[in-house]
Amino acid sequence: MKLKNAKILITGGSSGIGLATAELLIKKGAQVVISGRDKAKLKKAAEATGAFPIVCDVTKEEDVVKMVKKTIQQLGGLDVLINNAGFGYFDLLKDMDTQKFRDILETNVTGAMLCGRECAKYFIGQQSGNIINVASTSALKGHQMGTAYSTSKWALRGMTECWREELRPHNIRVMMVHPSEVQTNFVVNSGRPKRDFNPTKLEAQDIAHLMVSMLQMRDVGFVPEATVWSTNPR
Repeated sequence: MKLKNAKILITGGSSGIGLATAELLIKKGAQVVISGRDKAKLKKAAEATGAFPIVCDVTKEEDVVKMVKKTIQQLGGLDVLINNAGFGYFDLLKDMDTQKFRDILETNVTGAMLCGRECAKYFIGQQSGNIINVASTSALKGHQMGTAYSTSKWALRGMTECWREELRPHNIRVMMVHPSEVQTNFVVNSGRPKRDFNPTKLEAQDIAHLMVSMLQMRDVGFVPEATVWSTNPR
């Protein structure tokens, strides 16, 4: 697709991968809405990039319905959803917190479904559209302390495959990306100690580059799934 004047919604767009992707898409000429729960943080991100901010908690159905409607009104249409909102919770099975487990599923799975559902309605109506779900290499292989996070991302991967089969007849491309470790606030936000910057590991702009490249492929084809690893992390 051509990105100039493309109309794009990015959830979890106030920081990290979402913000880097918004910035790159806007440089390519796209019109971008970013959403998030923190109004002040979202406003700052919008001012820095030129994106349009919409406050939304993706776990709340009413918020998501309003967000998608407002996005379509603001941009005069919609071509792309980047389902990026999500967070991590890591603990051993024997110490698993039931509420935290439910919370991660509500955001990473149910929230993604709600955003996908509302955008799919519009995309089916216009017989075109693009959805990129941001998952993780944790959706490909389990690991210690990954019970909650891996479960959420495996579920997202399963949903993505279902959507792809349902939506291809409507000219809707459904794609998925699996970043390995990316140096954002993700680690700190998941309750783990901050890590020093490592120049041999990935940054948010690397994943943004991948998603922009996937979108730029001619509409006649698409990349169903892509994984990004650091070349030689130390």
